[in-house]
Amino acid sequence: MSYITVGKENSTNIDLYYEDHGSGKPVILIHGWPLSGKSWEKQVPVLLDAGCRVITYDRRGFGDSSRPTSGYNYDTLAEDLHHLVTKLDLRDITLVGFSMGGGEVARYLGAYGSERVSKAVFMAAIPPFLLKTADNPEGVDSNVFDGIKKAIVADRPAFLSQFFANFYNVDVLGGKRISDQVVQLSWNIGAGASPKGTLDCVPAWLTDFRNDLKRISIPTLVIHGDADRILPLSATGKRTSELVKGSKLVVIKDGPHGLNWTHAEEVNRELLAFVGQKLSAVSGK
Repeated sequence: MSYITVGKENSTNIDLYYEDHGSGKPVILIHGWPLSGKSWEKQVPVLLDAGCRVITYDRRGFGDSSRPTSGYNYDTLAEDLHHLVTKLDLRDITLVGFSMGGGEVARYLGAYGSERVSKAVFMAAIPPFLLKTADNPEGVDSNVFDGIKKAIVADRPAFLSQFFANFYNVDVLGGKRISDQVVQLSWNIGAGASPKGTLDCVPAWLTDFRNDLKRISIPTLVIHGDADRILPLSATGKRTSELVKGSKLVVIKDGPHGLNWTHAEEVNRELLAFVGQKLSAVSGK
């Protein structure tokens, strides 16, 4: 197992678990909350077959990474990503951020620029700004997030069950595009995360990424489902595509939040085309 040290808490190193496979142009896949790099199961093999070098890593507090009691803000999370990029000396990177991972992509590019990054993908991602304010009337009332925090504190495992039901739109797609076992797998991964990290990430969701997005000048793909119950298209993906000049918005019909599993074929086709590969090259057609 491979780890990179990104800090220290008292006598303990803060280590991020990562996997680095294949060769070719690097693609870094950044997972959503409260999952881990394992959530990219439908994308990693396809990208590898297409000739990409694929790197996944677990956000601090999640998966197999360390569980510090601090650092669950996007400045620190983007710095963690920067440590990984510089440690592996990666260049010409495609950064792919799913859900909360889209925040790392936005803040990384806003803080560190695109010297090492050639393309960016926001997939069912959290930017540009979720909180409803005077200058952001499309946002969500703060009491919604207060309710989420209270539910996590009261019964985190029960909250996660409800969360993943809406994550995959199980009432509509269950038994068709998503199995009970996949939902259970996601719950297992989420339940295994740091309770404090799980809770402390919620305030980070209210980060304002609008200025970060305006600074992006590299080719950018925004993929979002039109049936996303967690991060509705109108409040996130559509607005992100409007803020990033020249970006391409791909809307996946009937796609829930977890569209990288339920609609993997459609997502992978768009992802491969964007990173410069062709699906036909993978399928042999």
